[in-house]
Amino acid sequence: MTLRHIHLDAVGGIAGDMFVAALVDAVPVLRDRVLDDAAAVLPPRAGTPVFSTGASAGISVLRFGLEGGRDGGHDHHEGYGSYRHMAGLIREARLSEGTAGHAVAILTLLAEAEAAIHGVPVEQVHFHEIGDWDSLMDVVAAGSVAAALESTWSVSDLPLGGGRVRAAHGMLPVPAPATARLLEGFDWRDDGVSGERVTPTGAAILRHLVKGPGRPGGRLKATGSGAGTRELPGMPNILRALVFDTAAAESRNIGQEVAVLSFDVDDMTGEEIGVAADRLRALDGVLDLALAPLAGKKGRPLTGFRLLVRPDALAPVRERCLLETSTIGLRWRTERRTVLSRVSSGETVRVKRVERPGGATTAKAESDDLAGIDGLAARRACKAEAESGR
Repeated sequence: MTLRHIHLDAVGGIAGDMFVAALVDAVPVLRDRVLDDAAAVLPPRAGTPVFSTGASAGISVLRFGLEGGRDGGHDHHEGYGSYRHMAGLIREARLSEGTAGHAVAILTLLAEAEAAIHGVPVEQVHFHEIGDWDSLMDVVAAGSVAAALESTWSVSDLPLGGGRVRAAHGMLPVPAPATARLLEGFDWRDDGVSGERVTPTGAAILRHLVKGPGRPGGRLKATGSGAGTRELPGMPNILRALVFDTAAAESRNIGQEVAVLSFDVDDMTGEEIGVAADRLRALDGVLDLALAPLAGKKGRPLTGFRLLVRPDALAPVRERCLLETSTIGLRWRTERRTVLSRVSSGETVRVKRVERPGGATTAKAESDDLAGIDGLAARRACKAEAESGR
């Protein structure tokens, strides 16, 4: 279970460099990891990734960027700036654990948005506006941050901006088409300040990390401010990160409400049921999903679906159930449940430790982390070792 929540307050907006700077300002232990990962994906001529302190409208901030590049930050060989090339650079670099996966996921969201806008396959996407080395660096650094912080994420409403921004295809409206497509469903505000306030890279980071609205309770542990290069009239051009410790809130999850959503199907194959269950289980707000074999009229075999859902997510989850399965009817009710406090720790094999009444603690290793070990005996030995704390 994640015991940290990070809320992003888009005061001035969000770009890739602002995101990285805000989180490193809030969690300074990330600095060396982020700099190492950023440097690993860049050639020496591109320059050196650096953090620098400064101020924006009187507020102390951190900035992230490149210095000392020898060729303006560009590479001119054929294929540079394409999705395929940039993803390849990320996958081939020696990065910290988890960084490449998050970075490629962010880049893929950008590529999918561009592909939809221009009507081309994702593999043919060429990034004009983010094709420089510093943009690749921002994507990798953001992936490094996301991999290092086991967190849930939320964001404030986003500044709309206005006017036009120059791009390879001419003058485009703000928000840029890729930005607007990536952030469909997010809340926006018009604060009267024009210009590009949310960049495509910033939009892709939000789409990748933010899975639901709101700011949960918990103890505020740290804050950080990352600034952009532009000066805004009457306000700081910053992204503020608020880091909450939600452990105390989780330990109080006694008698919380949960929606129980159920339905049956009798005309789907086993393969179709497996795909539908995986898709529904991955939805934001779905806490658990169980399948059960049932017998219907005249002994007809049925499969029963039972989902535990956060009450605030019930409506969209109901809709997805009707889209992902063949059912034509749903049942739901609200129940109360008690949830014991638990903490997940470990790097190679994560272990969930649960504190039970009376002070006893039980531990269970994550089965996904054991799946790559060959042989049942070896998996059981690794499980026992992880759960014992050795």
